[in-house]
Amino acid sequence: METLKADVVQDIRFARSADGVGIAYAMHGSGPPLLIDACWLSHLQFDWESPVWRHYLVELGKIATVIRYDERGHGLSDRGVTDHGLEARVGDLEAVVADAGLDRFALMAMAQGGPVAIEYAARHPERLTRLMFYGSYSGARAGSSAEELELLAAFEALIRVGWARPTSEFRRVFSSMMIPGGTEEQMRWLDDLQKQACDSETAVMSWSQRQSTDSTWRLPQLDLPTLVLHSRSDQMNEFHHARELAAGIRGARLVALESSNHIVLADEPAWPALLREITDFMEPDRRHAPDVIADDVAALVSRRELEILRLAAAGHDNDAIAAELFLSVRTVERHLQNAYAKLGLSGRTARTAAVARLLSHA
Repeated sequence: METLKADVVQDIRFARSADGVGIAYAMHGSGPPLLIDACWLSHLQFDWESPVWRHYLVELGKIATVIRYDERGHGLSDRGVTDHGLEARVGDLEAVVADAGLDRFALMAMAQGGPVAIEYAARHPERLTRLMFYGSYSGARAGSSAEELELLAAFEALIRVGWARPTSEFRRVFSSMMIPGGTEEQMRWLDDLQKQACDSETAVMSWSQRQSTDSTWRLPQLDLPTLVLHSRSDQMNEFHHARELAAGIRGARLVALESSNHIVLADEPAWPALLREITDFMEPDRRHAPDVIADDVAALVSRRELEILRLAAAGHDNDAIAAELFLSVRTVERHLQNAYAKLGLSGRTARTAAVARLLSHA
């Protein structure tokens, strides 16, 4: 399985939500900004070496500047939080957007992030270039059958009795439903993630409060390019949620992935199909990225340095930039280092930070 290259690093930062909760977020990659709305289970550092999420981080970082965050009470964000309601979670997303200096960006909602993304898009339509949903929904109970509702209640009971246990039998129920096609290593990683992501009390509270969140009524208000991706045999969030999202948002496109995994794995045929759909959907943002210039960047760097930063923002590596501009790779590297110095950036995350700053007023 592909690993993150040694020179690919994430820049971890902290934003402060409206109610004072600290939200950890990370940036990596290059290209137009893509903000990933938080999953239920995440840990920015733990995910970085994950056999389940690694391929997402590697490949998405090649086509976009990826911004992702740990939900309140989870991962590296502030723990001991009791409010996991919709307003608080929308406030967290708004705080990350403000702290990262984003003006316009693409937003991807994964799993339980759907209602938050819908609410944000309805409130701030001018901020989004496009919207994606992956294995998500407008409301956990929206359109659910009596059997699904019984299953949700059973999940809450399992969390209460099994989350904190030293052995993983109860947690394995969730892992088996999220990646039924996973290897034992991948299953164990998800088992461990549940303990790493949050404590049992937070798991119960956040799960319970999410069940009452429903943004379905907002769907007709959305009017922007929208892509809905969902595994056809997803056992965590059934496929009817995807149909309802696509039917409710004007012009939305639905893509059914031939997989039973809630998290599509790197070695299954659905993965290249998923990556191709995201890449193609993001292409307009990549194509327009070179024309987007933040005034402060343009004022600080030379014309040649700006030209090179534009190409970096479009996702080109140094070899591709050198070929495009008929320069040596060493010359490209020198111009980039000069630009970083003028922008007050240094270290292994300088490129990501420079691109994010360049695109901050798209």
